Amino acid sequence: MKKGQLILFIIVIESFLTPAFAMHLSFATQNLEPFSYLSKEGYPSGPSIDIANAVCEEIKADCVIDLYPWRRAYYEVKMARVNGVFFIGKNPEREEWLKFSPPIIQTEYGFFVNKHNPIAYKNPIDITGYIVGVFGPSNTSASLNKIKHEMSDFYIDMEDNDESGFRKLSVERVNAVYSNRDVGYSLLNKLKLENIRYAGPHRRLSYYFGFNPQLTPTRWIQLFNQAYVKLFHSGKIREILKKYHMEPAPLEENSLSNTKN
Repeated sequence: MKKGQLILFIIVIESFLTPAFAMHLSFATQNLEPFSYLSKEGYPSGPSIDIANAVCEEIKADCVIDLYPWRRAYYEVKMARVNGVFFIGKNPEREEWLKFSPPIIQTEYGFFVNKHNPIAYKNPIDITGYIVGVFGPSNTSASLNKIKHEMSDFYIDMEDNDESGFRKLSVERVNAVYSNRDVGYSLLNKLKLENIRYAGPHRRLSYYFGFNPQLTPTRWIQLFNQAYVKLFHSGKIREILKKYHMEPAPLEENSLSNTKN
């Protein structure tokens, strides 16, 4: 075979091989400040977006990120229309069908109250008789429902968006709001609600990337997770989050072994 023919043969072969091995990942996330939101220019922005893009760049993957309402984002990945969803907390139901990344950000759920309320939340008895607002259905509302099952003498007022509970709390239509702390602070700033304060944490949790293995090859999930661990140890993840005044979650002891499963 002549040299020119050989070069042409290689080009033709590569044109067939590239699509088979190129990584194309699609992600759904929600407008959840301060973690993800639309910029003034209309692009997905925030620490979760920056981390996703950094990992995709590391593994040379073509990644597409779309913002949806939370139920739509969750539905898209569950129906295997997109590869992954972020940020998402773990629970037993999700672990049955999602494969998770190492923990990305550590945060907490807790209670917000009116400033004139002197409560310093320590345990569920502190909210006896309260009407508590929460966004749901969600992992947040599931966490509040768990408290409810353990002690039934408070009431849950669930709304399908994060803002409603805080607006109600501001005018005292509910006695408290159960929320992610960072999301709550961001909403107070966005809604300019100055008569609400954080009363204290209920539990700490971590947020993850979740992948649907029905659509996403196991090797791709492994590569994504291995790249995240590499960027974590290099300091890149901390550098990204520092811009948003956040800290990365410590890696779980089994994070490295999980990337090889």
